[in-house]
Amino acid sequence: MKVFIYPTNSLILADLVERFGHKPLMINNAIGEKVRNAEIDHPPMNITDEDPKKGLKYAAIEVPSGVRGRMSMIGPLIDEAEAAIIMNKAPMGFGCVGCERTNELTKYLVRRSEVPILNLEYPESEEDAKVIVKKIALFLEDLGDKR
Repeated sequence: MKVFIYPTNSLILADLVERFGHKPLMINNAIGEKVRNAEIDHPPMNITDEDPKKGLKYAAIEVPSGVRGRMSMIGPLIDEAEAAIIMNKAPMGFGCVGCERTNELTKYLVRRSEVPILNLEYPESEEDAKVIVKKIALFLEDLGDKR
């Protein structure tokens, strides 16, 4: 299954999702496509004429352009998702988009998407981390049963 992860660039969550045989949907992959796409010929922006229009599907014109730009990549991942894992209160080092408005909008759109969602709080101890990994494992195993 395709599992959207939040924070959208968390390599830790991506690794766990992959270990259980699912595909992590993360912004790193969307950005990687833009960087390696030979058709995009205006670095450093690496955008096409269609990207701002894609962002408008997820965020109104009054929303800052940076949010719309991020949502032009994150929104399609949410649309593609068959499940989601959200890690709340994660520190910057765990994976952060860096824009709280984008983060709020992302979590809102995931909740509206009607896919199975595992909501977690960032662990504060090693014992909490073990519990979280177990919860993620059970969630991902259960998704495998629903294929």
